[in-house]
Amino acid sequence: MFEEELAFAGDLAGAAGEIALSLFGTDLRVKLKPDHSPVTEADTSIEAMVRERVRERYPSDAVLGEEGGLEGGGSRRWIVDPIDATKNFADGVQIWGTLIALAVDDEPVLGVVNAPALGERYEAVRGGGARLNGQPIRVSRADRLNRAFVLHGSVELVLEGPYAAPLQEVFRDARRNRGFGDFWGHMLVARGSADAMFERELATWDFAAVQVIVEEAGGRVTTFEGGPLEHGGSVLSTNRVLHDEILARLKGSAW
Repeated sequence: MFEEELAFAGDLAGAAGEIALSLFGTDLRVKLKPDHSPVTEADTSIEAMVRERVRERYPSDAVLGEEGGLEGGGSRRWIVDPIDATKNFADGVQIWGTLIALAVDDEPVLGVVNAPALGERYEAVRGGGARLNGQPIRVSRADRLNRAFVLHGSVELVLEGPYAAPLQEVFRDARRNRGFGDFWGHMLVARGSADAMFERELATWDFAAVQVIVEEAGGRVTTFEGGPLEHGGSVLSTNRVLHDEILARLKGSAW
């Protein structure tokens, strides 16, 4: 089910990669949006392309994008982050990607993450498993925090706010910890290279595709409180085995 849409999303991601690579490493003009997050020509060009192609192929479907917001209505919604990690993209760092998901009745059913500068494309459809460049991927089997490699999206996460103290304990007790922000940390969990990833202040387009891929790889994705992802906020992805232990350590805090 949704295999046709997955192939379409893959085509969109490939086209997005061509646009992005043609601009990556050039003298980009970076603008700041009202929330002070950056936007480049690549962001706007890719999202415009995705919106146009969705209108042509699935005219009844809605599109939700980081740059243009929601267009259309109905039970099916394409969700796109044209360049996740725009700051990396603008700075010439290869860790950036295009995230495309399809949600039906607000539930993400497929996701594609294309990171062309890394030569990696992740994809998943509900019930079909997750793949990296066409090969199946699976989360790790680490069953104790002291055996785990845990990641975070920003140093502020562990320095300030109500989660700072418990997260410091988690990172202290883990076998290893590093900061890998944006989609990249979650994909490392999905492929079994890392065991848990913490991020805060995510929007729907930041996590929809990521969620499907991690879960189809055998992982689990929730808020820091253990609830379902709905309209953004904190996101914890793990290899599933460690999830309850980590949530227990975070219990009693609220972002």
